[in-house]
Amino acid sequence: MFMKMRNFGVGLILAVLLFSSCGDYNKILKSTDYEFKYKKAIEYYDDGEFVRSGALFQELLSIYRGTSRADKIYYYYAKSMIGQRDYLMAGHYFSTLIKEFPTSEYVEESQFMIGYCHYLMSPKPRLDQEVTQKAIDAFQLYINLFPFNERVEEANRLIDEMRDKLVEKSFFSAKLYYDFGSYKAAVIALGNSLKENPDTKFREELMYMLLKSKYLLAVNSVEEKKEQRLSSALDEYFTFVDEFPESEYIKEAERFYKTLAEELNYNNETTNLN
Repeated sequence: MFMKMRNFGVGLILAVLLFSSCGDYNKILKSTDYEFKYKKAIEYYDDGEFVRSGALFQELLSIYRGTSRADKIYYYYAKSMIGQRDYLMAGHYFSTLIKEFPTSEYVEESQFMIGYCHYLMSPKPRLDQEVTQKAIDAFQLYINLFPFNERVEEANRLIDEMRDKLVEKSFFSAKLYYDFGSYKAAVIALGNSLKENPDTKFREELMYMLLKSKYLLAVNSVEEKKEQRLSSALDEYFTFVDEFPESEYIKEAERFYKTLAEELNYNNETTNLN
């Protein structure tokens, strides 16, 4: 019984504090003392209450427009949006800050944060990577503008991470054609992925899929295109085994080679008889 009463008492105190806090916040929202409202917005931000700080800074944007404090309010409003995980809105206001206040002390960090907002919105590799490319472009612009800033190393690290994601996206996109059995399209997509990302960690698998796609395209080809496609597949075989002689796919590659060689010998003999 004592414990129940004690828990009830603690809950009542917390409820009173909560309602008191909400009441204080509502008074701040309704206040026309903008200096006071500005100070409370900073306090809420420092305390990690980003919803409250964001609401106050949003109102103060128009109040302090054209003043020496305007850029700081843009900055804190954008940071409050990050605290709320609204990265799209945060990036927008960082961009606006740079555009409207090009000499502001916050420009340097804002440029980095634009890239970071895109980075935080970057989806998994299998999805569209337009935002990922925007992150790379924003970080690269930051590096170009502020090459000696202490965050350049971090920007380069995040660029590398984003580029790895683009490589994965390229791999998955090319593999999709292969998985669906669209071997003509797969040959093009796999070749482009290798050309664009020659040092990819997926190189062996991409080259194997390219070999198999060329092989299947060749052996199932119409006669007028068959010999050329068989020769192309055979060239791909030699390229693959030369680079990956110990590959886990080597046995299947050797099977491809046997069939391709037999097909080409048959075609050559037919040509000689004619």
